[in-house]
This record gives sequence, structure tokens and C-alpha cells, in this order.
Amino acid sequence: MSEAVLRIENLRTYFHSTDGPVRAVDGVSFELRPGETLGIVGESGCGKSITCLSVLRLIDPPGRIEPGSAIWLRDRNLMNEPEAALRQVRGNQVSMIFQEPLSSLNPVWTIGEQIAEAVRLHRKAGSAEARARAVEMLRLVGIPDPEQSVNSYPHQFSGGMRQRAMIAMALACDPAVLLADEPTTALDVTIQAQILELLANLQRTLGMAMIFVSHDLGVIAEIADRVIVMYAGQVVERGTTDELFRDPKHPYTEGLLRSIPRVTQKLRRLAVIPGSVPSPRSWPPACRFHPRCPYAWERCRSEAPPLAAHERAGRCWLDSEPERRVAGAWDALGGREAQA
Repeated sequence: MSEAVLRIENLRTYFHSTDGPVRAVDGVSFELRPGETLGIVGESGCGKSITCLSVLRLIDPPGRIEPGSAIWLRDRNLMNEPEAALRQVRGNQVSMIFQEPLSSLNPVWTIGEQIAEAVRLHRKAGSAEARARAVEMLRLVGIPDPEQSVNSYPHQFSGGMRQRAMIAMALACDPAVLLADEPTTALDVTIQAQILELLANLQRTLGMAMIFVSHDLGVIAEIADRVIVMYAGQVVERGTTDELFRDPKHPYTEGLLRSIPRVTQKLRRLAVIPGSVPSPRSWPPACRFHPRCPYAWERCRSEAPPLAAHERAGRCWLDSEPERRVAGAWDALGGREAQA
């Protein structure tokens, strides 16, 4: 097994206020190996994006990564690095693609200038070399006529082309790790498929490792080698993509998979997970999913289940009492509430 290029240990990112701490990410641990794609999936508000921003230590006050958290980039703990050293890591060894390309691009700089800036900063390249690299990257991500497109402004690009430009910018310095935070969310399905194919091809070509964040299980199934499922600031399940889709261990994962619409099914009510993600100001005690879980019993309300150390794990007491996973429990809880 290859040594991890990125290792996160007990990551806790809290936002402090007069009303108490908001525990956005609360004890998350995982590894990313060279050349693999790790999918992070979960509902909005579960801590996926904050986890990625924490990796780059891009958390502004009142947010804070709590003591005891560790972010290992190979043999360097980024928690111990000063800001000057982190600037050499961001965009160079670890890059990030954000959700909204239009808001992430500077509207008064050309696309070429924005790509070249990272090359000049990290590679100490001159203007001509940096511009040539920008043209090369636009060609690599499939932008038509890159010699001319390098002079275009973000508003002159379509949504799909802006996302390709963001990918070009993120990969300009050949990072070892790419963080992709829902990069296809705002795109239509045709462009979404093109972006996913592009990222997969670039990963094979460049050999980088990638964390791909999404709430869309179909996208995760398409691109990820391994998956971690997050709920209420914690990892509740992890495993290979095949294991997770074939045999979900945690009821939350089971609920997510049940909620996927299927073309072959007859017209009927869609399966849903009742309720919503609780507030990070006051996560439920013990198991954080128990108010929405069809299998919950007294132990779930009084004792927090651990996440086992092995590769295939779920944070659930059903691991030790599998007989409590009763057929039809979701329907009895009201798991078919939304009209198709």
C-alpha cells in the first residue's frame, strides 16, 4: 500500500460566537493515497467544504482549527507551519477548485493573467514563460483556441469554460493533491459529464491525488475509488466505492442510497430521510443520526458509537447488534414522504 500523500487526524474546526461554538467539523480523520480519488459525500451542512478549507488552513476568524488537529502533507504537519510556508503550499503542492467559478475568478483580470500568477509565484517564472504555461494549461483542459482565449475575461466564458479555466489554474503548478469542492454543482448534466471525464483524464496524465466533494452519489460513484460519508461534522462511514454502494453499513448511507431516483421504478413517492441535518451549535447527544434513524434504540440515544480503525467501517451500533436492522423500518418511520 502506498504511503499517504495527505493524512488528516482528529480534525476539529469550530466557529466561536457568543452563543457558543459551532462544531462544523468535529473529529474527522482520513488518508489520501497517491493517484487515488477520495469522495466525500453528505448533505449540505455536514462539514464537507469546511474540511477542504481546513486542509489549506483557509479558515478565517471566528473560525479556528482546534488544538490536537493534525494535517500531514507527507511528512509535514501543516498545523505547525507559519503562514509564509503555507503560501508556498497553496496552489503549488495542494490546489483547490471551488464551487462557483464565476465568484472565484477575478472579473478584472484576464484568464491568462490569473493562471500565470500562480506560475510566476511558485515557479519563479518570467512573464513570457508564465503566459506560455497558461496557454498550455488552457489547451490541456480543452479550451478552444487557447492562444486567443488566454486574453479573455471570465464573463466572456460560459459556465463550463469557466470551470475548465479554474481547473487549469489549479493544476498549473502540478500539485500533488487537488481538492475539488463540488466543481460540477452549477453545471448542466452534459457539461458535468465533460468536467468529470476531464478530471479523470488529467488525474491519469498527471498522477495527482484528488479529494472530490459532492452531495451527488451518482457523481461519486462515477469518479471515486474510496468514499467517506459525513454527517453532522463526523465521518459516519468509509470504504471502497463498490463496498459502500453494494453494502452500506450506516443507516444514513442507506438512506442516501434509497433516496436516489431510479428510471426503472414505477411512479411513486420518492424515498427520503425524514427531518434535516441538526444545527452544529447543538448536535444531538450520543449518535448524531438517531433522531432520523429508523433503527435507533436506547443505546443510540445514550452512548456515542465509535468509528472502527479498519478500512471498512461505520459509526453505528448496528455493527455489534445487526439483528436490529429490521426490514421495512424506513417505511414505518415515514421514509416515503415526498411526492415523485
